[in-house]
Amino acid sequence: MVTHLTSKLQTIPMSEKLAVDEQMVPFKGRNRLKQYLPAKPKKWGYKILILAGSDGVPHNFEIYTGRVVQPPELPDVGASGNVVLRLAQPIPRQQNYKVFFDNWFTSVPLILTLAQQRIHCTGTVRSNRLPGVNLMCDVELKRTGRGSLEQKMAMVGETTLHAVKWYDNRSVSLLSNYIGAHPVTDVDRWDGKQKKIIKVPCPAVVREYNKNMGGVDLLDSLIALYRNKIRSKKWYHRLMFHFIDMTIVTAWLLYKRDCSSSGMRKQEQMRLYTFKSYIAESLCKSGKNLERKRGRPSSTIAGDLEARIVLDTRGVVVRLKKDDRDRLHESIYGV
Repeated sequence: MVTHLTSKLQTIPMSEKLAVDEQMVPFKGRNRLKQYLPAKPKKWGYKILILAGSDGVPHNFEIYTGRVVQPPELPDVGASGNVVLRLAQPIPRQQNYKVFFDNWFTSVPLILTLAQQRIHCTGTVRSNRLPGVNLMCDVELKRTGRGSLEQKMAMVGETTLHAVKWYDNRSVSLLSNYIGAHPVTDVDRWDGKQKKIIKVPCPAVVREYNKNMGGVDLLDSLIALYRNKIRSKKWYHRLMFHFIDMTIVTAWLLYKRDCSSSGMRKQEQMRLYTFKSYIAESLCKSGKNLERKRGRPSSTIAGDLEARIVLDTRGVVVRLKKDDRDRLHESIYGV
């Protein structure tokens, strides 16, 4: 199932800007694959490493099982960097695609290896992974004030590396093979002492990273909206249900992409809950006799729910009537 799903995801046309990040499948049972990530909303579960576009569409993934032997055709750049190289295999070479990742993956050998394949990349980086680069300490940057930065550049072969350290509320270091600190533009930040919004200088590499790093988080948040919560004693069932949810969300994102390219207004596009309920209704009707019966015709589940849903002024779902909740639960789970 995993092999078939990844092969299908790799055939989806990619956006120019991609992100590699971790995703948690909530699980608290007993299994050696279970991980604990304190920074995630769901701290216990299976860890999945995903390559996704900035629009949230996944293109490749692998389940984290510990250290993996690197394929012989790929260079060895360290355990975390090897993950990026494996996930980046479907990316077309020599076409200047851009990949973003966090400091768990970033290292100088990884950046140089991707640069040789004409793949641009940017990532936050830990100070101990920048050998020979002495950037200003946090105390000096804090003394200078919010928005202070330092940049150092190095030429390695034909690749120019940009190491940038920027201080906002706290410091962050980034490493890139195609973009540096300039041009510096102002961004709005809240000042707790002055009790107002102020302008803070922000380097270009930080803006680029913040703008394009959230693809996996977007996918994760959409899956969490209507996650299948079927309980089972089989550990692999949780992964299977997660992949079903991910497939449905991916289909909805592709539907949104097609609607946008055809010029359809957002108000006319299906919401995710409507899209998923149509799929549930189709699966419930699959293999059944759908001949028209005598008597009063019954309305469709998705259409009826869409008509009865209670929305606030922003179009956000506020409340669903109990009868409708029961019908939706029965249509999806069959109980």
